[in-house]
Amino acid sequence: MINFPHGIQVEAVIFDFDGVIVDTEPLHYTAFQRTLEPLDLHFTWEEYVETYIGFDDRDAFRHAFLAKNLPLGQNELHALIEKKAAFFQEVIRSDVSPYPGVLDLIHHLHTHDIPLAICSGALRADIDPILAMLGISDLFDVIITADDVAASKPDPECYQLAFTRLHIIHQSRFAQERTIAIEDTPAGISAASAAGLKVCAVTNSYPASRLGQATCITESLSTLIGRSTVP
Repeated sequence: MINFPHGIQVEAVIFDFDGVIVDTEPLHYTAFQRTLEPLDLHFTWEEYVETYIGFDDRDAFRHAFLAKNLPLGQNELHALIEKKAAFFQEVIRSDVSPYPGVLDLIHHLHTHDIPLAICSGALRADIDPILAMLGISDLFDVIITADDVAASKPDPECYQLAFTRLHIIHQSRFAQERTIAIEDTPAGISAASAAGLKVCAVTNSYPASRLGQATCITESLSTLIGRSTVP
């Protein structure tokens, strides 16, 4: 166990991915636009941040069609998801950088035997290449993605599943109330809180004023390393 600021005791950590580990939201936005522009269903970056950033691909496409009162069948939805995923693979080759301090934090937690998981609304195929590029693929015991759940955040299913699988792997040696989710969006905070987890929010995507439901808020994950202590 280690201690985060504000007296938060930490026995396991579940990271969101986009907006927490890497800044891929602009790349997702670009991939969405390339997919939707031929259908005249594109949206602005401001709309993406305000509405779409918490969705997985399925719910993002559903919302884009619903906003224009257009039907969207399952076959067309699956085709759009595959097309967007292909565009995303193209754009991540350009430049993907981790947020300041996050790799040091992940290695710090791993060194102190803190169980680690990822809980993301992205596709597993989007996540794996980036983890490999960053050299941290082997540091996470559990990775939950949009492929594993029926609903995106703020639905708590993803965090419930991440906690359950991590708990089983580590033979229940950590407590739910000492499991911390690291999030960057209001939807993610709601999902983790509804799953019974404490939440540390980082202001990578939203100002602190929008993240008030979190247990604690930080401007950079590097602060969690500097202030963490081992009992």
